[in-house]
Amino acid sequence: MSSTRILILGALLDGPMNGYGVRRRLEVMGAHQWANVAFGSIYHGLSKMADEGLLEIVEAGKGGKVVYELTEHGRKEFHRLLMTAWHEVEPIVDPFQVALTFMDRLEKQEILDALYGRMQQLRMRVETIGHIFGVKQRYGAPKHVDENLRLSRAMLQAQLDWVEKAIKQVEADELP
Repeated sequence: MSSTRILILGALLDGPMNGYGVRRRLEVMGAHQWANVAFGSIYHGLSKMADEGLLEIVEAGKGGKVVYELTEHGRKEFHRLLMTAWHEVEPIVDPFQVALTFMDRLEKQEILDALYGRMQQLRMRVETIGHIFGVKQRYGAPKHVDENLRLSRAMLQAQLDWVEKAIKQVEADELP
């Protein structure tokens, strides 16, 4: 299931807008931080969903600006995708876990250097997220968008906790 698809359809629930308007709406919500949205894919997604009958072109202006509106089929598809996302637990794909699979191919110092570097990055991200709660509302994002930040922070904190434990295990020659 595509998160970008849900986000685009959801942005259009408030009324017709062009691709730039959808992008701005998602930027205000901070979607690039928690949904891995490639903003360039918004325009392709809009066009594709219009071809599928989920969106209707209500205005094709100068300079190629196209305004889209949700169709009834699009509203139903949004609801279906939304409920699927609420009910299904999907694996979180993290390239770090792929790298972790082969930690036995690295020297102890390489592992420690990488873990200490990762620990610093995680600490910085956990701290940064803590400073931005409530900021998005100044730009029109709904208050509940902070829940995405809270969840992201909790996942980063869990990684940080794991890294701190792993460092001790590597130093004690318990890993790999």
